[in-house]
Amino acid sequence: MEKAIEYRTRAIDLTPEDHPNLSSRLASLGMSYRDRHRRLGKLIDLEKAIECDSRALILTPDGHPALPRRFAAIGVSYGDKYHSLSELADLEKSIEYKSRALALTPDGDPNLPDRYGNVGVAYTDRYRRLGKLDDLEKAIEFKSCALNLTPDDHPHLARRHTQIGISYGDRYERLGELSDLGKSIEHTSLALKFTPDNHPDLPGWYSALGVSYLNRYRRLSEITDLEKVIEYDTHALTLTPDDHIDFPRRYGDLGVSYNYRYRRLGEFTDLEKATEYFSRALTLTPDGHGDLQDRYANLGVSYSDRYRRSGELTDLDKAIEYSSRALTLTPDSHPDLPDRHASLGVLYTDRYQYLDELADLERSVECDARALSLTSQGHPDLPWRHFNRAISYHHQYRHTEDPSHLESSLNLFRQASQLLTGPPRDVFNHALGWANRASQYTYLNPIEAFRTTIDLLPHFIWLGATATQRYYDLSLVKDVAVRAASVAIMSSEYSLALEWLEHARCVVWNQSFMLRSPVDDLGSSYPALAARLRSVAQQLHEASFQSSASHAAMDTLDRRHRLVREYSDILGQVRKLPGFEEFFQPVKANSLIRAARYGPVVVINCQESRCDALLAMPGCSDITHIPLPNLTGKKARYARSEMEVSVRSRRLSERGVERRPVQGEEVGFENVLAILWYDLVKPVLDFLGYTVRSNAAG
Repeated sequence: MEKAIEYRTRAIDLTPEDHPNLSSRLASLGMSYRDRHRRLGKLIDLEKAIECDSRALILTPDGHPALPRRFAAIGVSYGDKYHSLSELADLEKSIEYKSRALALTPDGDPNLPDRYGNVGVAYTDRYRRLGKLDDLEKAIEFKSCALNLTPDDHPHLARRHTQIGISYGDRYERLGELSDLGKSIEHTSLALKFTPDNHPDLPGWYSALGVSYLNRYRRLSEITDLEKVIEYDTHALTLTPDDHIDFPRRYGDLGVSYNYRYRRLGEFTDLEKATEYFSRALTLTPDGHGDLQDRYANLGVSYSDRYRRSGELTDLDKAIEYSSRALTLTPDSHPDLPDRHASLGVLYTDRYQYLDELADLERSVECDARALSLTSQGHPDLPWRHFNRAISYHHQYRHTEDPSHLESSLNLFRQASQLLTGPPRDVFNHALGWANRASQYTYLNPIEAFRTTIDLLPHFIWLGATATQRYYDLSLVKDVAVRAASVAIMSSEYSLALEWLEHARCVVWNQSFMLRSPVDDLGSSYPALAARLRSVAQQLHEASFQSSASHAAMDTLDRRHRLVREYSDILGQVRKLPGFEEFFQPVKANSLIRAARYGPVVVINCQESRCDALLAMPGCSDITHIPLPNLTGKKARYARSEMEVSVRSRRLSERGVERRPVQGEEVGFENVLAILWYDLVKPVLDFLGYTVRSNAAG
């Protein structure tokens, strides 16, 4: 590269101003300077490239066959300059020159795919800067043309797939359509497949594929996707030379991956790695570079997580410092500006809760309001903005006791928890966050909050996820129904408490049952519909145990989504039939009461702070409540543990292992029986009057 610049410079020095080859020699030197800038990142090389490109363009007359090439070259140089300095004027020049190059390139020209691809990349840059959906659609249109015109054996085929894969990923992030996410992974995977080892573009393709899998992890929360992200980002970093312009970005990407894994698994070493990689990325990024704002933002996130782990105010102050710097460096028209305000608002809220300084609360309110006002309707981040603003208003209400702040907080919690406004997983988490706060502050309407959360459970514990993912999701929400029922009981809503417990049981246990159920009643009346339901359910049950770890897994994921839609459609048809209106639906309280026609049915709800019995009585239209004040969550866990020890011992005996009972085991089991009798069974029997009749009979 150095030799090329040396020789091409000497050639130009020896070429007269009126020589017909001067323009081509200038263009060649410009290309060499551009290549060196892309490798080393020195802005002076880019300035020289633009100078050479501009002179070459001026010297090329209209109608000359090299004119499209001249426009394309200077368009690429201005695009590179935009990437380095983030000046919007450079991006506009890039689009102008690249568009002129495309317009001057005739059909059938072998450079036509490159021209389409270049314009598509420029529109991608403008979309990411201004957030206009029209630019994103144009990017996909031009990149699709480039891909369609590229032969299967062309050396740029991998690049075409990566470019359009990136745009589908952008559209997924904007609109949330899983089909776009699937296309993103498909195209970036093909790019990797078509690229030989040791190719200089290979690190970029690994990086792009890592972004695609990170998007899927954020949507579906499959841990295998996150492991893929770390694998691809590690490959990208390892294959990138230390002096390459993208070297800092590789560190930043890998830091993001480890930060996500820390949030998933809670391993502090992952957070340490994330902080280390973010710090190295920042150190390697020169002042004035367009990516500097992202470097500061990432470090702000990392120190925020450290604060939540350590509780150290110094970590929180660093998070605010870095996030403030990121906000300062973000242009007013940048689509990441709402994120910058939102992140800083959360940090000021954290510091307000730590120091109780009103100034921090005021800053938090200001940042959250600004973030919300900058977020367009229909944007997938809108629920998060509503949720953060709701928390700000809640803190304001606690400080001022102004009823309007409380009303605003409740309205924003409701908006954050609407299913149609964002990804189901995020919306469920917002509803659960509302319910958690409402458990502490009853004026936040805990009944409404938990009703919203329970109603969203089927969308969170989703049939289309793998079995492994459903089990993980269940571990996150295992006590939601119990807590919800306790809230309903405290509000004397006993029927509602029982319905919520049944609803959660249906979601938690019945999904697998639904997929394996023989649906005999339906089969006897509507055999064809029952056969379709059995077939789809069996396919969905089998698909739920297939991994998402391989490239081919996108087909499996799409198949699961298709099967879920088909399964839901069949259930909708069944529920329109007479007598099947409640088919595979959670049972309502009045139906549960009818189950008690031969005797009382007792349901126990055991939470850490309180335990209760709910009774459905024969001939009674209401659910009855019995408090169990002596039974606690701690006692219940102890009884279960002792029972498990006893069961394991009995299994050894059943297998022919001769073993004498240990005295401690007998005592432990006696304690279990005592707890069950005095704290649980006897209070219920006393209420029913059974113990009175028994004593009288004795």
